[in-house]
Amino acid sequence: QVQLVESGGGLVQPGGSLRLSCAASVSLFSFQTMAWYRQAPGKQRELVASITSTGNTNYADSVKGRFTISRDNAKKMVYLQMNSLESEDTAVYYCNTVKYWGQGTQVTVSS
Repeated sequence: QVQLVESGGGLVQPGGSLRLSCAASVSLFSFQTMAWYRQAPGKQRELVASITSTGNTNYADSVKGRFTISRDNAKKMVYLQMNSLESEDTAVYYCNTVKYWGQGTQVTVSS
C-alpha cells in the first residue's frame, strides 16, 4: 500500500520560509518521479515542482528562484524548501507520485 505523508506546513509571515517534508512508502522509490502540487481556495490544483529519479527538477514559473525541491532516496523523503513566501503561496500542498496523493498540509502566508 502506497502512503505519502506530508508535514511542515503552518502560518508564516510574508518573506518567511517553510520546509515541507513528504515521507513516502513507495516501492522502488528511487526510480519514481516525485512532485509537489498545491491547491488554493477556489482554484485548481497546480504543479509546484517535480524531481525525477536522476535529480532533474522542474518548477512552476511562479516559484522559480524561491522554492527548491529535493529528495533523499535512502530515507524515502521528498522536501520542498520555500523561501520568500508570498500571500499568493497560501494553499494546501500535496505530495504526489504516479497516481498517489498525500493528505495535504496547509501553508498560510499572512501578516
